[in-house]
Amino acid sequence: MGQLRTLAGQTAIYGLSSIVGRLLNYLLVPLYTRIFAPAEYGVVSEFYAYITFLMVLYALGLETAFFHFSNKKLRQEHVFGHAQFTLLCSTGFFTVVLLLFSGPIATGLGYPEHPEYIRWFACILAFDTLATLPFAKLRQQNKAMRFALIKLLGIFINIGLNLFFLLVLPGLGPDYYRQDIGVGYVFIANLAASGITLLLLLPEMRSMKGGFQWTLIREMLVYGFPLLIAGFAGMINETLDRAILKYLISDPKTAMEQLGIYSACYKLSILMTLFVQTFRYAAEPFYFSQQHKENSRVLFSRVMNYFVLAGCVIFLGVMFYMDIIKLFIGERYHSGLGVVPILLAANLFLGIYLNLSIWYKLSGKTGYGAWLSILGALITIVFNLWLIPTMGYTGAAWATLICYTAMMLLSYLKGQQVYPVPYESGKILLMLGITLLLWQCWEMFRLRFTLDAYVWGAISFILLLLFFGGMWRYLGGIRQLPAILRKK
Repeated sequence: MGQLRTLAGQTAIYGLSSIVGRLLNYLLVPLYTRIFAPAEYGVVSEFYAYITFLMVLYALGLETAFFHFSNKKLRQEHVFGHAQFTLLCSTGFFTVVLLLFSGPIATGLGYPEHPEYIRWFACILAFDTLATLPFAKLRQQNKAMRFALIKLLGIFINIGLNLFFLLVLPGLGPDYYRQDIGVGYVFIANLAASGITLLLLLPEMRSMKGGFQWTLIREMLVYGFPLLIAGFAGMINETLDRAILKYLISDPKTAMEQLGIYSACYKLSILMTLFVQTFRYAAEPFYFSQQHKENSRVLFSRVMNYFVLAGCVIFLGVMFYMDIIKLFIGERYHSGLGVVPILLAANLFLGIYLNLSIWYKLSGKTGYGAWLSILGALITIVFNLWLIPTMGYTGAAWATLICYTAMMLLSYLKGQQVYPVPYESGKILLMLGITLLLWQCWEMFRLRFTLDAYVWGAISFILLLLFFGGMWRYLGGIRQLPAILRKK
């Protein structure tokens, strides 16, 4: 029991640091969307879309390879030294290439006047990549608190520098704040935070121990390559739309503006995203701990029911109170609010897919997970290429929904063959259908009747309570509440 409590506590710390960190970074969005025009914010979104792809390439799958080989007959320090040496070499090579060709790369991306963007991001990528294995080492050594503190400190530095550069410096006059840098201050803040984070991790970056072995490096690279491919496919599903949107928009003059609007409105699905991420941190260890217990698959089915119920409540809550939630972003971005329900549904379906993914994790058939990610990536590419030129950023939102819907359905169908779980599909479809119907009726009445905002707020709250109470009773209430919430 003591080991389980330790695991639960560390899981909470890792999860809390990641979720709080993500939430804090989201809090910069109101600042950006009020200071920068949509086209300027589009630059920020575009570059961070690129960086997610490059981080997967830079990491080479060595983080998971480090865990895998450290748990075998090799000493942890020996494996860590070889993995870190490999990353130093590969990252150094990539960084030198980006620095040497920053001018042509910037021109190719449409920023001939800002080659410094490429140089700054080359350094950010290098710092973040070299920090990957030291963070993994902290997890391996069960130093959850140090892991969380360094992560959060880097985030606080980033936020603090953003506030200083964008709010304080402009008030000091043109001698301090340079208009030509503009969104570049966002990148400079990130660069400083990443650099300081890496410095804090220097104690974890030990030298090579136990002699040098090319064979071990080759084995780790071979092991990590499929993970690299799967990770790259996952990034396509998550961020490809923002990376290629400006190239597919039919009107190049408005491309960056549309990218900025779409990226800002994407952030309004934060509640669903955070819910899915939080659930994933709690559910994965729970599923593995319950795997061999009696009626575990019935329990998994009930977990799915309550997960979908919570997701539907979040969907309705966001849509019912959109007049308030839209204030999270600047008014210039409100023209894109139509994509929010599409993205909320997409993220809910992604959460259902992640819930369904227990079949290949518990059965040991993880290769199916990679194939599903690759298939999702192909769907994302095809529908983005098809829909964005005719529908703009709305097409990108629909492509995301189509991708996650397909992955969800395929995972369910294959999972029922390999690791059948008695999911109550009828109940789930009913909840989703009632959610859609309730939202559409609410939108229709909003258009027909003019009422005070407080009245609409009260009506929305009552509708949410009625929906939740009715569905809770329909699912069996407290008697059927999953053991994940009731067991001590």
